[in-house]
Amino acid sequence: MTRQVPVRFGDRSYDVLIGPGVRSALPGIIDRLGARRVAVVSARPVEWVPDTGAETLLLPARDGEPDKNLTTVESLCAAFVRFGLTRSDAVVSVGGGTTTDVVGLAAALYHRGIPVVHLPTTLLAQVDASVGGKTAVNLPEGKNLVGAYWQPAAVLCDTDYLATLPPRELRNGLGEIARCHFIGAPGLHGLPLAEQIAASVTLKAGIVSADERDTGLRHLLNYGHTLGHALEAATGFALRHGEGVAIGTVFAGLLAGLLGRITPDRVSEHRAHVASYGLPTALPDDADPGTLIELMRRDKKARSGLTFVLDGPSGADLVTDVPEPAVTEALARMERAPLDRLVTGAPAGTAGTEAAVT
Repeated sequence: MTRQVPVRFGDRSYDVLIGPGVRSALPGIIDRLGARRVAVVSARPVEWVPDTGAETLLLPARDGEPDKNLTTVESLCAAFVRFGLTRSDAVVSVGGGTTTDVVGLAAALYHRGIPVVHLPTTLLAQVDASVGGKTAVNLPEGKNLVGAYWQPAAVLCDTDYLATLPPRELRNGLGEIARCHFIGAPGLHGLPLAEQIAASVTLKAGIVSADERDTGLRHLLNYGHTLGHALEAATGFALRHGEGVAIGTVFAGLLAGLLGRITPDRVSEHRAHVASYGLPTALPDDADPGTLIELMRRDKKARSGLTFVLDGPSGADLVTDVPEPAVTEALARMERAPLDRLVTGAPAGTAGTEAAVT
C-alpha cells in the first residue's frame, strides 16, 4: 500500500510517497521536471539506486557526521560542474539523513538552486530529514550551523529499504517518532511501522507548510533536540541523532516539570513513552553538565538565553530565557548510564515492523 502525503508550498508543493517499491516513481518525476541530466549522490550500493530515465552521473557518498561539512558540499558542486549540470537538470539523494542534508544544501547552492529529489533509505531520514526543506552541514563549533531552506521536488520513502537496516539504525529513527507523541501525534506506538512513518510525515508536513522558515510553529519539531544535539557533539557523535533526541525528550519533560509547566505524571510519561520504544533515557556517565549547557547555548534556535521547546498546559511551546539553575537541576535529575549501554539497546515496541515494510 502506498501512502501519499502532500506538502503544500504553493507552486513549490510536492508529495511524499511512502510504501514498498515507491522508488520506481523516480523516472516519472525526472521526466516531469524536464531534466536531461541527473546527478545521483548515493550512500548506498548501486543496486539500491533506481533508474532515473535520464543521463546519470552516480556519485558515492558516506552517511555520517564526519562528511557533513562544507568541504563535501564543495566537492559535490564541482562534480556537478564537470558533468555539465544546468539549472534545468536535477539532483537525487539516496541515503540517510546526513546525505539528505548535504545533497539538499549542494542543490540549494548550485546555480542558486537546482531541483532535488530525496530517496531516504533510513527510518530517521524518512520520518524527518527528507521532508520540509531544511538543509544544513556542521562546523567544528556546532551541528547544522550552515544551511538553507530548499524544498525538494519529491520525496520517495521506499519502505523496502528499511528491511536492510541493522537494529540500531531502526532505533535511531524511532527517536524522532517517539517525540511526536508530545507535539501533536500521540498514539503512534504499536502501529505498524509504515503507519508511524506516514503519521510522522503528516504531522511534519502540516507544521512546515504553515511555517517554512522556522519563525514560530516549526520550533515544535525541535522537541528534545536541544539536549540531543549537545549530546551528539559531546560524545563525538558516538550517540546517534535519534538516541540523543530520545534522551533530550526525557530531559524536556523533567525541565518542564521543574518550571511548573506540567504535572509529575506528565513528567513520568516522557520517560515511560521513550522507554517503550527501547530508546535510551539516561545521560552518559561522563557527560559534563557545564559542557552540555555551553553546547545548548549555541543551539540555532537560541535567540535569548537558553531556549527549549517544552511541554505545557496548552501543549508544547518555545520557551526562552530558561534559568540556568533549572537546566542544571534537570540535568542532575537525569539517570546516568555507561555510554556503551546507551548505544546497544535493541528497539522495542516494533512488533509488526516486518509486515509493515514488505
